[in-house]
Parts: sequence; C-alpha cells; structure tokens
Amino acid sequence: MTDVLRRGRASLAFSFLAQGVAFALLVTRIPAIQDRYGVSDALLPAFLAAVPILAGVGSVTTGRLVKRVPPSRVLRWSQPVVLLALLGVGAGEHMAGLAVALAAFGLAVGALDASMNMLGVSLQRAYGRSIMLSFHAAYSLGGIVGASLAWAGAHWELALWVSYLPVVLVLLPAALVGSRWYVDRGGEPSPVEEAAEGGGATAGLKWLLPLCLVMTVAYIGDSTVSNWSAKYLQDVLGSSEQMATVPYNVYMVTTLLGRALGDVSVRRFGAVAVVRAGALVAAAGFAVVAGAPGAWVGMLGFTLLGIGLCVLVPQTFAAAGRRAFASGRPGASDAAVARLNVFNYVGFLIGSPLVGALGDAWSYRGAMLVPMVLVLVTLVYARSFEPQPDRYGGGHERPHTADVGRGSNGL
Repeated sequence: MTDVLRRGRASLAFSFLAQGVAFALLVTRIPAIQDRYGVSDALLPAFLAAVPILAGVGSVTTGRLVKRVPPSRVLRWSQPVVLLALLGVGAGEHMAGLAVALAAFGLAVGALDASMNMLGVSLQRAYGRSIMLSFHAAYSLGGIVGASLAWAGAHWELALWVSYLPVVLVLLPAALVGSRWYVDRGGEPSPVEEAAEGGGATAGLKWLLPLCLVMTVAYIGDSTVSNWSAKYLQDVLGSSEQMATVPYNVYMVTTLLGRALGDVSVRRFGAVAVVRAGALVAAAGFAVVAGAPGAWVGMLGFTLLGIGLCVLVPQTFAAAGRRAFASGRPGASDAAVARLNVFNYVGFLIGSPLVGALGDAWSYRGAMLVPMVLVLVTLVYARSFEPQPDRYGGGHERPHTADVGRGSNGL
C-alpha cells in the first residue's frame, strides 16, 4: 500500500472526526442556543428542520459540482465553513444572525457529508478491501468527543462562543493542513473526462432506490435514539433524570465499537451478511426497548440498537459507490453518493416527528415498534449490498491499487 493512500486515509478519517465533533457540539447545546436567542418552542422546530433541508440542497449541489471540480476541493473548503458557522451560532446576538449561521451550517454540512463519503468510497476501491466503516467510526468518536465537550461547557456554564472557539481554533487549521493529502478518484475518470462524456454520470440510477430506502430507515432509527431515548427512559420506564442521559452515550459508544470492528466482519463474512445481521440486531433492540419492564432492560435495548444500526449507513454508501463504478459511466459513483446522502436528511426529518406523533396519539412503547418494522425492510433489499464485482472478503480481495490517480495537491 502506497504512502499516498495511507496519508489520504488518515486525513479523511480526521475530517470525519472533526465533523462528528462539530455536529455534536451543535445538537447537544440546542437548549442553550434556544435560551441565548430567545427562540420559542413553537419556532424551534422550524430552525431545526431547516438544517437538514438545506443540507439536502448542499448534497445535491455537490453532486453537480464534482463534475467540474474534484470532491477533495469541495471537502477542503466546506469543512472550514461548517466550523466557522458553528462559531457564528455561538457568537451571534440576534435571531437573524442565528438564521444565517444555521443556513450556512446546513448547506456546508450537505457538501461536507457528500464529499467525505465520495472520497471514502473511492479510497475503499483503491484499497481493494472494506475500510468504509473505519471512517464512520472516526465520526462516532468525534461525536463522543463533541458531546463530552458540550457537557463540560454546560457544567461550567460557559458561554457558547467560549465553548466553541477553542474547538474551531484547533480543528480548522488541522483540517486545512490535512486536506493536502486527500486522494481523489481511485481509478475513476478525471473531471475533464467526465465533461467530455456529456453528463452520463447521472443517468440510470434507478437501482439506487433500494439503497435510498435503507439509508432513510437507518436514519429514522438513529434519530429515534437521538431524540427520544432520554425522554423514553425517564417518562416511560421511570428512570432518574441523570440515568436518562446514559442511553445515548451508550448508543454512541457501541456505534463506535461496532464500526471499529465492522470492516473486519465485512472482509470475513461479506457485506450482505453484515447488513442482514445489523438489521436483525437493530430490530431486536427496538423490540427490547418497546417491551422493557424497567430502565436497565431499556438500556440493553439501546445498546443493541447501537450495535445493529452502526453498520447500515457506511455499507449503504459503499454499496452505492461499488455498483455505480461497475456501471462504467464516468462520475457515476460520485453522483450516486450525492443522491444517496440526501436520504440521510430525509430519515432525520421523518424519524423524530414520526415517533413523537405516534407516541402522543398511541403510546411511546407502540411507537418504538414502527422503526423496528421499518429497519426489517433492509432484509428485503440486502442483496443490493452484494459485493460483486468488487468482492471484499476472504479470497476475493482484488490487488491493492498502486496508482490511484492524483492527490488533491495541485488540483
């Protein structure tokens, strides 16, 4: 394996980690943001919904932009925007400033998520074996770090900008330096070649629909845990307020562990088997949560959810890139990843309101059964994760690619 690939992998992993830190610092301090700007409970959902909607716009725009410029360049400049927008959220004083900062954050996050996963897919192809889960493990680690920093800021009653500024001062220059080693397009045609083909990358992506559904379902499950685990444990299972904060932390830790070990499982058992197992474990987790007689059993359910859901998103991106590349159309892999990434935000938008509405109209125990049924849909489409023609697994790894084209330097 060449040093170019190793440096590219390390620098991209750092970008995933930085994104996890930034996103966690935003979402875990929403009550403080609401208090700082005087955002009412009625207006808050509109602000929160605007971020994933604009992120979807940013992802679609990136899909078009990378026909002309490499994904590394999009990532290099979208990550600083995300970090500066986060600082803007913490340092502003007026509602209009908050709206502008959140809009910039949403658009840049969409571009960042899409371009990061584009580079991850192409690097996995260059490596010739599954490494995608390791990037998302770095994101999970960043989320844990960001949530811990947010807890410290809240505990010491620091102003938002005081909490955010040191993080931005560390991550922003480090991300810019690391961007020198991004690796673009492991074996794909260059943007110039794509332009000569007349936009064939966006054609014939109907096969992507099952993977879009899986991505949506995965994020419905993830947003259910993120938004409802604490309330469910406290209001339904009767835990203390302090204990109610534990399930999400447990979920994040098990997500990190599952992703850290996931690539080894994919290489040994194949992507289809890992995705099926993940869906079954996640469904079991929701069933345990729905039927839990007390808080400790409920925490076991959320632990199972972390183990099960953690593999679905990285493998969905990997499958989309693999199948698109096999089509032979220039730039098809980047186009597929950009479109698929939109359904990340669709699931996020659907999940929390769906569980809340069902909980109010029916019961929160019953509401937990809905994402359980939805995640089982993944079993129907598991064949979409078939690793051919790029077989990642024992006896099927293709030779490591020595020449992966160009790094981002000089592009």
